[in-house]
Amino acid sequence: MSTQSIEKAEFEQGPIRPPNESQSLLLRITRNCPWNRCLFCPVYKNRKFSLRTIDEIKTDIRTARAIVDDIRQLSWKMGRAGAVDDQVISAIWGKSRYSHCYQSMAMWLYYGTGAVFLQDADNLVMRTDDLLEVLQFLREQFPDISRVTTYSRSRTIIRKTLEALKRIREAGLDRVHIGLESGSDAVLKLIQKGVSAQQHIEAGRKLKEAGMEVSEYVMPGLGGRQLWREHALETARVLNAIDPHFIRLRSLRVPKRVPLYAKVQDGSFQMQTDDAVAAEIRLLVSALDGIHSTLTSDHIMNLLEDVSGKLPQDKERMLAAIDRYLRLPEKDRWIFRVGRRGGAFRTIEDMYQDRATTTRIERLIQEIEEKQGKEGIERMICEMVDQYI
Repeated sequence: MSTQSIEKAEFEQGPIRPPNESQSLLLRITRNCPWNRCLFCPVYKNRKFSLRTIDEIKTDIRTARAIVDDIRQLSWKMGRAGAVDDQVISAIWGKSRYSHCYQSMAMWLYYGTGAVFLQDADNLVMRTDDLLEVLQFLREQFPDISRVTTYSRSRTIIRKTLEALKRIREAGLDRVHIGLESGSDAVLKLIQKGVSAQQHIEAGRKLKEAGMEVSEYVMPGLGGRQLWREHALETARVLNAIDPHFIRLRSLRVPKRVPLYAKVQDGSFQMQTDDAVAAEIRLLVSALDGIHSTLTSDHIMNLLEDVSGKLPQDKERMLAAIDRYLRLPEKDRWIFRVGRRGGAFRTIEDMYQDRATTTRIERLIQEIEEKQGKEGIERMICEMVDQYI
């Protein structure tokens, strides 16, 4: 591959990755989602699932490796001794001749995480031997990788034998992200998740027995106003049975482009308010017992980012963070919500420290309330948060 062709080299990448994989190398192993029926999900709709060939995947891995080697050579030419630092990044991002993949590889080297995330939605659906071949080749090309992670579905995982999962782990897959969403069978049926609570438990335990880390995604608000309590308590029950390494909160949002929006419009699904979701999360966290998971709230769709910590030692602190929000006067809750959704605040403490921003938001809220009432404020907040989906 010539220098010019390397600068323009591309390899296939999918549309999404977990927020905590923002500094990871992204490689697409399968395309889209083999299930693709979840009512809350806006991703992959109207896109057909397909398996990529082993040759296609290996070609992409070779391309990524060639780009890394070229970036290192560029660093040496710039007198940076192979390091990918601010000067190297500026040289690459400041010139349009470099492809997006070349630039993203430069950022991967700059961050230095050594992490790789395999896209798209359910890579364990691959034949075990094919996945093993991909993982082994990836580790051969990048021997200094720190971890390899991927998405998968519980129903797919339980179809693999424990022996197969152990082989996959030995080949280099360290962590699996699973969309648990809910531990309530009623909620899972409502959203067409295609899996039961017991299957979630079986999958999580099976991965752990195989030696992999398990990251479970939970969606506060998914039970709506009717099933919120069952959603919280049954989800806690399933998590207690799995004791995953990570529990990641992803609060429900329903923009117009997701199938669940039709149920919101006809009234068969009633959305929880931000305050009700906060109370729901409190019930969930209070019911988590006997586990040692790390709970994270690492997404802008979550109102309370500081509901994060290690169980059991940080449980009371997380509950206190929720209580602090729920005890705020209504006006202050509005100010915080607008500031949080607009990216100005991360925690309630920010609202008190940045008085200038708080004052501006307060005036904005007053203007909207005078013209449109409380409904106008809620509509503005909803539009602000939905832009992140």
